[in-house]
Amino acid sequence: MPNIRSAYKALRQDKKRHAHNKAMKTELGTLSKKARKLIEASNKKEADIVLKTLESKLDKAAKTNVIKKNNASRRISRLRAQWAKIEKK
Repeated sequence: MPNIRSAYKALRQDKKRHAHNKAMKTELGTLSKKARKLIEASNKKEADIVLKTLESKLDKAAKTNVIKKNNASRRISRLRAQWAKIEKK
């Protein structure tokens, strides 16, 4: 346990941030799985809706340093590429 008051406050803040970041990452994972399943099922309209929300959440996570910017970019790019292949099938 910290002895200094500022260190105690930092500890409290870290716990809050950790909980928020973990919840955000979990939500991103859930949305990613949902999007992948919809893409595999060739459900283009629903997949597009989920992808739009996922892109928004990924960008927010990257902005707040929950994940890195290039990580968010790469995920969006790969999912959009898979989504675009639905029409070709």
